[in-house]
Amino acid sequence: MIKQVWSVNLAALVIGLMLPILAQGQDSNFGNWLIYIGSKKLDQKWNLHHEVQYRNYDAAGDLEQLLLRTGLGYTFNEGKSNVLLGYGYILSENYVGDTDDKVSVNEHRIFQQFISKQSIGSVSLSHRYRFEQRFVESDYKMRFRYFLALRVPFKNKEKENCKFYLSAYNEIFLNTRSAVFDRNRLYGGLGYTLNKNIRIEAGYMNQFFETGGRDQFNLITFVNF
Repeated sequence: MIKQVWSVNLAALVIGLMLPILAQGQDSNFGNWLIYIGSKKLDQKWNLHHEVQYRNYDAAGDLEQLLLRTGLGYTFNEGKSNVLLGYGYILSENYVGDTDDKVSVNEHRIFQQFISKQSIGSVSLSHRYRFEQRFVESDYKMRFRYFLALRVPFKNKEKENCKFYLSAYNEIFLNTRSAVFDRNRLYGGLGYTLNKNIRIEAGYMNQFFETGGRDQFNLITFVNF
């Protein structure tokens, strides 16, 4: 019990130490993403994916993007693979040039994805291939994304896995028309497993485009039930 309390306090301390950097405003080009990712098992094979992302230009109160995503997935290969058909709604609040004015952009998105999981020793690897059909206002676009993630658990003195782990991923986005390169996201963070169904992560993500980039602090909750 004491170890569990200590672990929770340490996780809160690490997150708390990272929060002050969120006090920087839009001028610092540093944003904050609050993310919830959930998966509901319908039976041994089928699952319902649900996701909410609230993205800010700064610490809070300056909405950059609201993303809602859901989908129906099918698991096979002894739980190591999953295919999913999904839908997403995205509301973007884009600044107009260097002014303080914003314009709202609505996007409806259909996507298909395939996830493959593997382990190398204690390290967990995940590959995600996603193809998107994007209806952005009156425009239609298609995009391919490849996501590679790894999770490395800490070990205690008994050489057993503890509840803390390191998390990292890289995701590249490619358009089907020019310019082909859309963006790349590189992330590293610290995670804590509350129980078999819930994990939380706090980390730093750099997102760079062809002509620039942005940095984000991400706070993520994963729930499986």
